[in-house]
Amino acid sequence: MIKYSKLSIALLASLLVLLIASGISAQAPVNPTMASGYNDNDKETLYAKWTDYKRNLNPEQQRYAYPTAKEYLLRWGGAKDAETKEIQKWVVEYERQMHARDMYTAYAAKSYLKVFELGRPAIKSDTENFVALSLMVEAAYDNALAGKADLNPEGADYARRAIKLLEDGKVSKADPFKNAEIARGFLNYALGTLVKDENAIEAATAFGKAVRSDSSYKTDPAAYHRLGVSILKGEFAKLSTEYNAKFGAKPSSPEQTAMLSKISHLIDQTIDAYARAVALSTKPEQKEARDKILAQLTALYKNVHNNSDAGLNELIAGVLSRPMP
Repeated sequence: MIKYSKLSIALLASLLVLLIASGISAQAPVNPTMASGYNDNDKETLYAKWTDYKRNLNPEQQRYAYPTAKEYLLRWGGAKDAETKEIQKWVVEYERQMHARDMYTAYAAKSYLKVFELGRPAIKSDTENFVALSLMVEAAYDNALAGKADLNPEGADYARRAIKLLEDGKVSKADPFKNAEIARGFLNYALGTLVKDENAIEAATAFGKAVRSDSSYKTDPAAYHRLGVSILKGEFAKLSTEYNAKFGAKPSSPEQTAMLSKISHLIDQTIDAYARAVALSTKPEQKEARDKILAQLTALYKNVHNNSDAGLNELIAGVLSRPMP
């Protein structure tokens, strides 16, 4: 048993008098209603309202889904629960489609600068907006085909970003393309086209990816011809200049042999690309282009075969049945 001193008993008695005088109940306290309880109810109610709007078949009701979702995220956007993540994902996709509609309209009207004006803020707020990136690449590519180069640098940057999203597996919907492989083919071909005059090495890499994709570029003679030209203008020219500067009239060495082997491989790749371009040019309207490419191929082939074209026809006839070097 605890023993209290006279002083502690007197203090306790005084405290009880004060408690009684102040009207404080001796009953167990009742917890007040917590604000979080109201918040949870509001959150569930707003989520249910958004779900109803989203699923409603009436367009007049559906249009309320977006502002309701934005209100939800304004209040609980930092939450990590499944419902919040669902709304976040839906809003991202909705806003992508919202921007895309206006961009499609501008692109159809050939207002390529307008496509960029609409796309820039879209990708600033949503860096993985594949459809916006792709539409700007298409606009830059068509603009280049029209003989204008003002959108080339920016368009090339967007092509690189869109390609990286594909390569990193971050594209679930390939819009505006039918599928990811068609997207891969076009984006690489467009990148090669946009940079071929300034960076032939990067262009060759891009054209190489385009013709290896499961897309129309796999059988496009122009793509193979551009690949061959870019190899010659880029890596081949660079290594040839370096080789002549380093090894000109010097005796053979392991380093010289290694570089010569790289140059020889580049020549093989170029001849292969030209041969595929010729072999794929089978339509009557392609005859003029085919004759020009064949003349270039013949000159290149003879240059590395002691001025002889022996075996060239056989090469062209069988090139499409062999893998690319």
